[in-house]
Amino acid sequence: MNRDSKIYIAGHRGLVGSAIVSNLKAKGYTNVIGKTHTELDLLDQSAVAFFFETEKPEYVFLAAAQVGGIVANNTYRADFIYENLQIQNNIIHQSYVNGVKKLMFLGSTCIYPKNAPQPMPEDCLLTDTLEYTNEPYAIAKIAGIKMCESYNLQYGTNYISVMPTNLYGPNDNFDLDKSHVLPALIRKIHCAKLLNEGKHDEVVKDLGVKNIEEAKAYLTKFGVDENKVEIWGSGKPMREFLWSEDMADACVFLMENRDFKDTYSVIDGSNTSCTPNEVKNQEIRNTHINIGTGIDISIKELAEMIKEIISFQGELFFNADKPDGTLKKLTDVSKLHGLGWKHSVELESGIEKMYKWYKESSL
Repeated sequence: MNRDSKIYIAGHRGLVGSAIVSNLKAKGYTNVIGKTHTELDLLDQSAVAFFFETEKPEYVFLAAAQVGGIVANNTYRADFIYENLQIQNNIIHQSYVNGVKKLMFLGSTCIYPKNAPQPMPEDCLLTDTLEYTNEPYAIAKIAGIKMCESYNLQYGTNYISVMPTNLYGPNDNFDLDKSHVLPALIRKIHCAKLLNEGKHDEVVKDLGVKNIEEAKAYLTKFGVDENKVEIWGSGKPMREFLWSEDMADACVFLMENRDFKDTYSVIDGSNTSCTPNEVKNQEIRNTHINIGTGIDISIKELAEMIKEIISFQGELFFNADKPDGTLKKLTDVSKLHGLGWKHSVELESGIEKMYKWYKESSL
């Protein structure tokens, strides 16, 4: 990519997309574009086709997605598979139709089997059963990988896929109905602290409700009061978390330094400079690249870390009657490390930054 190349970020205002926009601009890229949902409905095939035909982006980061935590994934199963497939299909196909030079598809490590080896290497994809709670979302993301590979192999496009681990950072979704575990914990523990300190006006403002009675009733649904925060599951599952700005840096690094032809090997195992047409008789799969830290932490340890950072004086209650999900999900990041990239922000420091951002954004 040249510094003046036209680069389209699909999902530019979300956790992932906004971090990529900031990283690109910090690196001197001057022609970065994005469209809000009001300006461009990515579910609308005709609207997406018109956008690509008129704007003619040269490079695309496909970061737009319907995302959420375990509750949202399990509740809105149809929405998660339909909307993600539709967004991906529209953008990837129109990138091909309009001659986009390179595209990056961002997926998720939930694509890997429930009982995948730990840490999870890229080549364990499609080797066993998926985790049930997020199966529709995972299938959509697997389809995105396969769509990129298939267009590359049939049409000679240059589309690469990356699978970030659990992300957190500025512009995350803190909606208690739909958010991922880390932002949900921050908001629940933050609200519990405000209740504990008698700061009722701040609780009402945070939740956007009319009065403290309505606020308490809403928080009760999520197991939050002035003395206690309920957390789904036993707290034993291990999870890996990556600061969103680190993820963005890895994405831009790969976009600048890695092409599809670099992601597979010919039969003798050597790195290829050959085109997909020259290896048509070979099976090319698992070309995606994991993005993560290679370090995990239990949900219990995570919650206790957040409690300490926020300075909540109450208790954490782990409800073992609720599902845990997969007990361990850690990415094998050896492929990414081998290319020369590693994360820079450790978890505790990242949570401190995120909590500061959350409080400032609530003012």
